[in-house]
Amino acid sequence: MRIAILAHEKFPDRAKTALGVLRYADDDVVAVLDRDAAGDRVADYVGDVQDAPIVEGMDDLEADAVDALLIGIAPIGGGFDESWRDDVRTALENGCDVISGLHYFLSQDEEFVELADEYGCELRDVRKPDDDLTVAEGVAGDVDAEIVLTVGTDCSVGKMTTTMELARDAREAGYDVGVIPTGQTGIMIEGWGNPIDRVVSDFTAGAVEEMILEKGDEHDYLLVEGQGSIVHPAYSAVTCGILHGSMADRLVLCHDAGREVVHGYESFDLPSIPTYVDLYESLAAPISDAAVVAGVLNTSDLEDEAAERAVDEFAAELDAPATDVIRYDTDEVLEVLFE
Repeated sequence: MRIAILAHEKFPDRAKTALGVLRYADDDVVAVLDRDAAGDRVADYVGDVQDAPIVEGMDDLEADAVDALLIGIAPIGGGFDESWRDDVRTALENGCDVISGLHYFLSQDEEFVELADEYGCELRDVRKPDDDLTVAEGVAGDVDAEIVLTVGTDCSVGKMTTTMELARDAREAGYDVGVIPTGQTGIMIEGWGNPIDRVVSDFTAGAVEEMILEKGDEHDYLLVEGQGSIVHPAYSAVTCGILHGSMADRLVLCHDAGREVVHGYESFDLPSIPTYVDLYESLAAPISDAAVVAGVLNTSDLEDEAAERAVDEFAAELDAPATDVIRYDTDEVLEVLFE
């Protein structure tokens, strides 16, 4: 499918959905929409993903050049920015489907619904949960697969990237690994999943369990995409639901090098790495014997020597193998996760 990705004023640093799709999805990205960077290319900012031109808006693309417009950014709260309306409107008028991971459902926007009907397009809200979710039964641990969950020190530290990179490297190394997507980006990449942060609280663990049961006997290992952080002042409930619903066997702790406070909630300091290990393991303990056995550090803001030093220090704090999955190999981490 040929897609354009909307990332106005956020590409690349605050457009993790856009980057995830550029890096892992099979779609052909025709262009990225960012009015602040129009005229540049993706490769001018990020070198290890699919390249594409950056344009000001849908009006800069031929009407038949794109099959779908994908919303590649998700502000805190998942709202729709009215400055995007013209691009969505143009996409629909050009016969393009629109794919969104926002909490704001485009399929409930009267104007977009009318345009989609008129031009024969589909509005896909991937953050809309299944209608038949139920509470967990505590049976995810009964599947044949070993379950690995990525957990984080904060939001936007690399849990989705870690999940996708480890899955790809593990498959190349000969391991039979399936991915359990729990967020909008993972769902867009994998083509299925439950958006856990949109699920009714009572059903959060059940939504994860349902996916584990669906895939658990098809693979030797399942990699569950984590969300949020257990200490996050807003999103900890989602984190806990995934931890308990997955009944994970092993945990991978993800962290952003140099981050000391919660992003967007800067009055809250991040605890020490050993504290995170204790918190995740003790919270999981009544449900499963999950242990933090590896770590992944995002060193994208560091120079080479500083990055190497930071990874070594992170591994020492964890007392476990650690790496940056984009910058370095993952051999040691794969060994402890998929032994």
